[in-house]
Amino acid sequence: MATAPQRPNFAVPEAPPLGLHRRLDLDAVLGALKHDGLIGEADLLKTRADGRSARGKLELHPLVLVANQKLNNPQDNKPLSLEVLTHWLAEKAQLPYLKIDPMKIDAATVTQVVSHAYAQRYRILPVAAGPMQVVIATCEPFDTRWVADLGHILRRDIQRVVVSPIDLNRYLAEFYGVQRSIQKARDAKLDGGMDGRAILNFEQLLELGKAGDIGADDRHVVHIVDWLLQYAFDQRASDIHLEPRRDMSPIRFRIDGVMHKVFELPTPVMVAVTSRVKILGRMDLAEKRRPQDGRIKARSAEGREVEMRLSTMPTAFGEKVVMRIFDPDIVVKEFRQLGFSAEEEGIWRQMVERPHGIVLVTGPTGSGKTTTLYSTLKHLATPDINLCTIEDPIEMVSPEFNQMQVQPAIDLDFAAGVRTLMRQDPDIIMIGEIRDLETAQMAIQASLTGHLVLSTLHTNDAPSALSRLLDLGAPHYLIQSTLAGVVAQRLVRTLCPHCKAEAPLDANGWDALVHRWRLPPPARAFKPVGCLECRNTGFHGRTGIYEMMRISPQLREMIQPTLALGKLAETALAEGMRPLRVSAAQQVARGVTTIAEVVGVLPPLEA
Repeated sequence: MATAPQRPNFAVPEAPPLGLHRRLDLDAVLGALKHDGLIGEADLLKTRADGRSARGKLELHPLVLVANQKLNNPQDNKPLSLEVLTHWLAEKAQLPYLKIDPMKIDAATVTQVVSHAYAQRYRILPVAAGPMQVVIATCEPFDTRWVADLGHILRRDIQRVVVSPIDLNRYLAEFYGVQRSIQKARDAKLDGGMDGRAILNFEQLLELGKAGDIGADDRHVVHIVDWLLQYAFDQRASDIHLEPRRDMSPIRFRIDGVMHKVFELPTPVMVAVTSRVKILGRMDLAEKRRPQDGRIKARSAEGREVEMRLSTMPTAFGEKVVMRIFDPDIVVKEFRQLGFSAEEEGIWRQMVERPHGIVLVTGPTGSGKTTTLYSTLKHLATPDINLCTIEDPIEMVSPEFNQMQVQPAIDLDFAAGVRTLMRQDPDIIMIGEIRDLETAQMAIQASLTGHLVLSTLHTNDAPSALSRLLDLGAPHYLIQSTLAGVVAQRLVRTLCPHCKAEAPLDANGWDALVHRWRLPPPARAFKPVGCLECRNTGFHGRTGIYEMMRISPQLREMIQPTLALGKLAETALAEGMRPLRVSAAQQVARGVTTIAEVVGVLPPLEA
């Protein structure tokens, strides 16, 4: 009778566990943790008892069982999280630790290295594959039974890394599941001819994560789209780009304002995915020659609701789709979370809490105007206020106020929408954008009749909004009577709080940034470093920089048909308006961002 292999005993340094070819055992792991001083005797006994009671119900990795106890390290009183325990295991095995970043893994390539069944059997996941070497992630670093065989079959060197068992199980299912769906969809030669049910209501709630396990008879395209949307939510993407090409079509995410290529689909599968997205967005599936707009409301497997605005555009190889994501947790924020300083918040509240007048938010596309407006509307929408909006399209459906969408096909434009809203007994009106003279006149009329009007313009800075209104043809005396304030804004990436480091201040860069305002340089400056939390970019999230111009009596007098924009800007600065450069410099001085980041988004200095 063969002798059963012995358990690995990490507590004995002379007995290296690498040659034992066994999976981790809870008792051995607990003994090693106690030997290293990471848990005490009482915690060991309790964890062992809980592990035995859980045995048979579900197969949990020993590290997961320990992490579920929510213990603290007696040495530093920090939590023994799964990541900490995985780091410890990697050191024990003398292997590198890896935090899997799915955006840096070519799933189509790595899933060709080994079969799904083989990967599941040995709890391994290929994460990189080159001509000479394959990197394999494992949560069982002492089980080496597969290493020699796989190296012989692949004829490449095998490099092992240790990963969290939770991450390994998740991405093992996702990568192979999505690739199987892509293959099945391609084999079926789907051409987008899916059955689209008539949808009568404005928004359809898409329940994600309900597809279950992937099988041969599943709706593979549905699974691909389900996975893609959840993937984008997890990665904090603000936009998803589906871009058709001749053979392989890339999928890109915009994260913190920067585009990242995350996946590739065979073009026939991309066409099917596009059709699925159009059905969900209530678009015309047969129309592929004209641009279309739509929207999707999705609920993730965790119960989080997210709205997406869809836009299609015909290209040389098919329809390009952009899905802009509006996460309520991200879009609707407190004013301080938007990046307002205490002084800026006070000025903004004075502008928007008045009973009537026009307040404009200006900036280029993608500068955060929507976030600022929706956060403000949420603040203003109290039960005793009737707040109505006219938008093109409705960015995010909110139950707190009444929203109407522009419909050019039936001549419902911004001006007609405002005319309708004025008969709806409103207190506050939000106009998505002032694009033409008729809309500007209706906004002015609404303000003159005692309403607060919020809207947006596309200008580089706050003073330019006045010349823009005059260029549209709005009478100067009506602008004088109604305009309460203008805010120009930009978005800049913020330094990752987990890894940013102090760095010497670039004195020349600081002088160029503050220009003639001569702000004193900060005592400390910071630079991006890069860590697991920020995907080694050094940045995590974005914040706003603002230029707030209140319309004072002196500025009102300067609003004339022949407006001297330079003189008006000088007067506004003399009255206390802080230009975008000063707001940006203060964010740099607070250690929120860097000089290079803000210089990249600021308008150029006038000659």
